[in-house]
Amino acid sequence: MTSSVSAARPAASADHLASQDPTIAAYDNKARIRAIIGSSSGNLVEWYDFYAYAFTAIYFKDVFFPGSDPTVQLINTAAVFAIGFLMRPIGGWLFGRVADKHGRKASMLISVTMMCAGSLVIAMLPTYGQIGILAPVLLLLARMVQGLSVGGEYGTSATYMSEVALKGKRGFYGSFQYVTLIGGQLLASLVVVLVTLGLDDAAMTAWGWRIPFLIGAAAAVVALYLRRSLHETSTAQTRGAREAGSMAAIWRDHRRAFLTVLGYTAGGSLIFYTFTTYMQKYLVNTAHMDKKTANVVMTAVLFTYMVVQPLFGIFADRFGRKTAMLLFGASTTLLTVPLLHAIAGVQGPVAAYLLITAALLCVSFYTSISGLVKAEMFPAEVRALGVGLSYAIANAVFGGSAEFVALTFKDAGVETWFFWYVTVMCGIALLTSLQMPDSRRSGYLQGDGTA
Repeated sequence: MTSSVSAARPAASADHLASQDPTIAAYDNKARIRAIIGSSSGNLVEWYDFYAYAFTAIYFKDVFFPGSDPTVQLINTAAVFAIGFLMRPIGGWLFGRVADKHGRKASMLISVTMMCAGSLVIAMLPTYGQIGILAPVLLLLARMVQGLSVGGEYGTSATYMSEVALKGKRGFYGSFQYVTLIGGQLLASLVVVLVTLGLDDAAMTAWGWRIPFLIGAAAAVVALYLRRSLHETSTAQTRGAREAGSMAAIWRDHRRAFLTVLGYTAGGSLIFYTFTTYMQKYLVNTAHMDKKTANVVMTAVLFTYMVVQPLFGIFADRFGRKTAMLLFGASTTLLTVPLLHAIAGVQGPVAAYLLITAALLCVSFYTSISGLVKAEMFPAEVRALGVGLSYAIANAVFGGSAEFVALTFKDAGVETWFFWYVTVMCGIALLTSLQMPDSRRSGYLQGDGTA
């Protein structure tokens, strides 16, 4: 199923940039590296800012949601976290249209600017004790702005990095989206660890939690500067196409691709957030590990998870995206329940590190090529919208609600139900991967050198 525009010509490619931009023609490899660095820097900052909330929520829960039950407080902060995710589909649609109709660069510049603004607002917010109910309301609004920004960031950066990648190495290049996405989480976790090493819990609750948000706002300014030098990967022809940025065109001509992305992103996002952002709280609330130790464990886990992404990307280049996706679905369906049970009874930080890392190695078959497998399923004129919106919907519904659902089950005394919920969604991802096309034989980036 293809549109009339895409059927008439091959999708636009960064491998064809030499004919479009003499600067890239003269410095092809250097230009590609600069493009990856520029887009990655913004991606890292976007996700750092978004996850700074997740890693500091355990400290500011008393400031914005005063109460006596820590689980209920965490449910409230998780609900605000989830609402930030619910803004992602709007961001995916809005920024996808901007990227397809006006260029990938313009979309990425706007998104990182909005993220900077959201972080600065959170860093400066008065507390519940100072302004009452207005404090959590303003926190919610700031998170909505950040959710809108991240919703636009994923689809555009995934599209950009896929289009700028070298022939035969798209899995390797594409993996750097999650290197920087995880790097953002890692940086947020590391900043929190460093701040908590210098401050006691009372100081962290009073004002220390604001420091990561101030750092994020400053880093966004640097990313904005780097992104200004990016080369555009879309062409005037694709931007001017009648179908450019059209949801109607996607639903008419690429419905199966859209639904396929929804199918495997639901499970992929859910398990990703289960073993990353929620795991800090799981170690504290369920495994009864102290906060500082849990932070150190998660910092080590995220570093390991980040550095292995290119290796899994190379695996996908060698053996195919579909093979990697099938391994992701099968391993997570089989191992999620036993791993979560084992982590609940963990006896020390080393064992916790090994168990969580094992889970995330299974997830790496998906995350290393997450953006790429989506980008390969849509033509250039609707690629950013198709990737961004389909991802954002599944990510918002299943990824964004992971902590909320897990904590709600725990509060109801049926925590293990969450284990099976994650398993079922991973099983759906497996079934979806079974019927997805093999990009080595088909795909809209095929003409650009898809492995």
